[in-house]
Amino acid sequence: MKRLAKRLQDFNELVMFQHSVFSLPFIFIAMIVAANGWFGFKLLILGTLAAITARNAAMGFNRYVDRIFDAHNPRTAGRPSVDGRLDGSSIAIFTVVNALVFMGVAYFINDLALYLSLPVLIVLLSYSYFKRFSSMAHIVLGISLGFAPMAGAIAVLGYVPLWSLLLSIGVVFWVAGFDLLYSLQDMEFDKTNNLHSIPSRYGSHATLSISALFHALSVLFWFAFVSVAELGIFGSVAVLFSAGMLTYEHYLVRKDFTQIDRAFFTVNGYLGFVFIGLIILDKVLL
Repeated sequence: MKRLAKRLQDFNELVMFQHSVFSLPFIFIAMIVAANGWFGFKLLILGTLAAITARNAAMGFNRYVDRIFDAHNPRTAGRPSVDGRLDGSSIAIFTVVNALVFMGVAYFINDLALYLSLPVLIVLLSYSYFKRFSSMAHIVLGISLGFAPMAGAIAVLGYVPLWSLLLSIGVVFWVAGFDLLYSLQDMEFDKTNNLHSIPSRYGSHATLSISALFHALSVLFWFAFVSVAELGIFGSVAVLFSAGMLTYEHYLVRKDFTQIDRAFFTVNGYLGFVFIGLIILDKVLL
């Protein structure tokens, strides 16, 4: 039993399960808006499973193909995929199982979800290779998480409404923006190992400016989402709160690069949960 618990702990560390907080709130925001309230326990369970297994597949694949780089990066050398706790075969099986479960869950949601599940998986997995030839990997990661709101709308409605597209584009720029900040930690490593990223190509000052631009765009698209979805005052407050949190995130990073982890994990985690909380209030009270 202890061995199984240790194995599960290693896989949890491999995919950083706790980071699911970035995508889950926006899936449920879309489902709440699409259903104009509560969307039911069935979709709650299926939506959660879809989000977790898709992310597990993407993270497992990323850790599998990046082992050679992670082993030489001091920041990642302690990962289970590198230090011997999990071998390549175990990671590959974990990735395939999660990908198959994701597609199986999509089958039980609706036909459109099933048809799109494989193309979505391809995009999610392709992110792992982009850094080898393009500094646009940050955008690809943003697109990967940006599928979440559209997926939530599809689960409830069976199609993609305009407001969910606007919400998704906002997520794309939000994720790409905070990934730029996070990537500052690997700027020198990327240069040395011929890996492509905006920080390694343009430097820290340009990266901070591009990240700020991306986050400004995310706020604009989220305001457009609130308008098109015809949300009330709490929807607008959610976006204003997000703008404040993103401003604080940039303040932390610009003040001290050692605050990057705090900015990345804590600030962005709170953003998603407060956002969904305010959307729930919007639908319950208005």
